[in-house]
Amino acid sequence: MTGRHLSANHALMGLVFLAGIGSTTTEICASRLLAPFFGSSTIVWANIIGMVLASLSIGYWLGGRLADRHPSTRLLGWLVLAGAVLLAAVPFIARPFLNVSVHALDQLQAGALIGSLAASILLFVPPVILLSTVSPFAIRLAVADVKEAGVVAGRVFALSTVGSILGTLLPALLTIELIGTQRTMIGAAALVAIAAALLLGPRWLATGLVVAGLLIIPPGTIKDRPGLIYEQESTYQFIQVVQQGDARYLYLNEGQAVHSVWRANTVFTGGEWDMFLTLPALIGRTPAEAVMLGNAGGTTGRAYGSLFPATRYDGVELDPAVTAVARRYFGLSDNRNLHVYTADARPWLRATTRHFDLIMVDAYRQPYVPFYLTTREFFRLVRDRLAPGGAVALNVTTLPGDYRLARAVAGTLATEFPVVVTWQALHFNQLVVGLRDKVSLDELRSRLRAAGGPVRPLTQLFAGALKPAAPSKDPWTDDRAPVEWITDRMIVAFGERGGSLVEHLLPTAPK
Repeated sequence: MTGRHLSANHALMGLVFLAGIGSTTTEICASRLLAPFFGSSTIVWANIIGMVLASLSIGYWLGGRLADRHPSTRLLGWLVLAGAVLLAAVPFIARPFLNVSVHALDQLQAGALIGSLAASILLFVPPVILLSTVSPFAIRLAVADVKEAGVVAGRVFALSTVGSILGTLLPALLTIELIGTQRTMIGAAALVAIAAALLLGPRWLATGLVVAGLLIIPPGTIKDRPGLIYEQESTYQFIQVVQQGDARYLYLNEGQAVHSVWRANTVFTGGEWDMFLTLPALIGRTPAEAVMLGNAGGTTGRAYGSLFPATRYDGVELDPAVTAVARRYFGLSDNRNLHVYTADARPWLRATTRHFDLIMVDAYRQPYVPFYLTTREFFRLVRDRLAPGGAVALNVTTLPGDYRLARAVAGTLATEFPVVVTWQALHFNQLVVGLRDKVSLDELRSRLRAAGGPVRPLTQLFAGALKPAAPSKDPWTDDRAPVEWITDRMIVAFGERGGSLVEHLLPTAPK
């Protein structure tokens, strides 16, 4: 083998390795680009994985055919360079499609949502197809003797797979956290572009350097909001804080839903957080210990610090960046009895040996609630962590005239708790409460009506609208809890009726 041929072979194998990095980096970054707009549910991940696998299949087929017809390193270089340029462009050209998509989601226009989401996913298909032509092309170019075909093919697939592993681990564990999604994708594109340029000749290195130059472009905002005072891309989600008058709102993952509210002169919000303030009256005592699974900005915790200062209040929040934002903008430290734990809700509850008077659940990856917080197994764990006379309360999404999700959650809860009651506090929010011990409905209503102080208007509303829930004949389990399927059907049905969520999702100012 001549030195020139050996050098060309090394360049070819290097391209195989870097193309493997580029393909899986695209998959990881695609999930990050879509998550702020559509979440990171099983459905979204299935779309992304299916898109990548389909692209790889097409690319392998196309690369094999082209390699047999035109076995040229220059053609391969052109294909991969084009793929690298498209990959570098994705973070910039995807945003208009995603903004249209999230607007469709906000307005629940199912046709626009499906169409624009499909267009967004198609943005990732061309670069992956072009990058995946490398393996069959490289095998065809590297095989000088048919007796070596197996060795060459094994080397190519091994290098491609190692590259794919690095393309998965490095973005997920290092680069996205350090430099962000946009620069991670551009960096991978630049490496692939430079490797492709080596096959085309030195003068084409300029193209790779131009792609690398895109790294200096600062990431833009995902969606500019009036009154935006802070934004951050964390490990888990996109975080925005908006100031409007004397109120601050926490937005996560780009939806219209507000996850926390802070007001300068009151702990009441006019939103779903106020529902949880009725629970001490419902259980008939000020709780000694309470925990919120899904603390977000700590809106409810701040209220408990003001209204029930004797209660030790724990907040469990998965994302430490959200907790940091809560301390800076949402008065998280106002409650001296509030303790924040950075953990996933269910594993944290399983690990603790403490018992609580109240366990509150308000954990969402908009618009979905994690399925493992809606099952019999979870509710059995919750019951074991409640003190005598305690209660669990969940904020469950509903739509006007459509209570399928709330009925399923309440029915499942009732298979593990002797008494379950519901309160349709808002058009889009139902409070589902399970009592650890048997208590009559009349007693619960009496407790609520007897409550005094600032929460009395809320407890009176709860008493008047309290309804019992019966055990489900088909309760949800860890094996089967179709949260996403039901939520999607509710959204589509509401959109078909001409409904819009936007006007309902912002909390109103307290009276």
